[in-house]
Amino acid sequence: MAASATLHCLTGCATGEILGLIIGTAVGLSTGWTIALAVTLAFVFGYTLSTLPLLRSGLAVGAALSVVLAADTLSIAVMEIVDNAVMAMVPGAMEAGLVNVVFWIGMMIALTVAFFAAYPVNRALLKRGKGHALIHGHHGTAEPTGARRYIPNLSSGLLVGVIVSFMLGGLLVATAATLEGTAAGSHSSVEQSP
Repeated sequence: MAASATLHCLTGCATGEILGLIIGTAVGLSTGWTIALAVTLAFVFGYTLSTLPLLRSGLAVGAALSVVLAADTLSIAVMEIVDNAVMAMVPGAMEAGLVNVVFWIGMMIALTVAFFAAYPVNRALLKRGKGHALIHGHHGTAEPTGARRYIPNLSSGLLVGVIVSFMLGGLLVATAATLEGTAAGSHSSVEQSP
């Protein structure tokens, strides 16, 4: 259950982080503002992914948000602190940009380390009946009716698959851009040779 809770947190954090970095890079924000945007979106997506199943099970929005804030805040905070600290320690990762292999490898390392840092936090919270234990108490309590039937029921496995695919896609695009740049550079140096 702690691993599932941590994976669930990780998917929300990763979604927000990557989206924040994409937006920050696209609009030319400074590194500090990009990080602030990424962290903010990580909390938004982390809370949202935990709120959806509660809404689907029948809780009102206010009640669902209060459960999620109590359950996920510490886990997301630990994940964000560790994730950003690791990214800052990977040489050039913060300044690399989205079409740079260093960024994607750094992000993969940072998210992996963040998972292992947040796992014991989630495990300790669950042992005390807190954290995701608060959320799981509401899962499957009633079959969704009305509009609640249309709230997506996203499994942690599906979310992790999407994030891993996105990360590998980003790495592939960055690798292709690097190889293309290297090929273009070697081609132009051949043309310049007498």
